[in-house]
Amino acid sequence: MGILRRAFALPTAGLFVAALVVACGFQDAICGSGEYPVQQIDNTGRQCVAKGEEPPAGWTRYPAGQEPKRVDDEWDVYWRTHTINQHGEVIEAR
Repeated sequence: MGILRRAFALPTAGLFVAALVVACGFQDAICGSGEYPVQQIDNTGRQCVAKGEEPPAGWTRYPAGQEPKRVDDEWDVYWRTHTINQHGEVIEAR
């Protein structure tokens, strides 16, 4: 009986560890599939817009290569303290 328990316990423990590693490495996407993030002008607000559509009035695209893609990624953290003004300049958020 002890051999059967050990034979079952090892694969089960391995699956648990694998699931834990996958779960800890997962980050939520900023926008869903078919959308891209935009930032509120002169504010740190963010919303998602359907690809192929322009941002609504009062909103702007992030500079190329500086778009946040996942929650807490480098650009998500950066844009919490920075914004884009009405002239398109990146400034510190007030």
